[in-house]
Amino acid sequence: PCHFFATKCALEGTKKGHKLHLDYIGPCKFIAPCIDNELNEFPLRMRDWLKNVLVSLYERDEDNNMLSEKQKLRVKKIYENQKRLQAGEHSLDLLAHDFEKNYNMYIFPVRWQFGQLDQHPIDGYLSHTELAPLRAPLIPMEHCTTRFFDQCDTDNDKYIALEEWAGCF
Repeated sequence: PCHFFATKCALEGTKKGHKLHLDYIGPCKFIAPCIDNELNEFPLRMRDWLKNVLVSLYERDEDNNMLSEKQKLRVKKIYENQKRLQAGEHSLDLLAHDFEKNYNMYIFPVRWQFGQLDQHPIDGYLSHTELAPLRAPLIPMEHCTTRFFDQCDTDNDKYIALEEWAGCF
């Protein structure tokens, strides 16, 4: 990141400097190109991951108020669902089948994540900056992250609306 910020400072006020964004956090590494079938698999893993993040927050949220009371009630239903896939490595076929079978269990975490990111301003659209807290840690582990979020912006306005977000997942 040090090199990145030095470059950004050097290019301050230029056209190139304006478009310079931190892509991910960590040491520089080769990010393989994302091929189509990998891109199609990405939402399966992402939905499952978001569900598990929310369940984990619920498990740890005794007095921390990380979730509102209404959110806790929604997540409690997911948490208590005995049919829920436990966190771990699952085949893509199993993830796809579970999504179809337990569709409602996956919708709330996807919508919740949008709300967590849509903060500056809260306007129903995600900017590149608002998406960064989710993208930056994912890119080194999931090489289709950038292509996935680029594809979500169906009208190419550089913002992801809630409808576009939902359509991606």
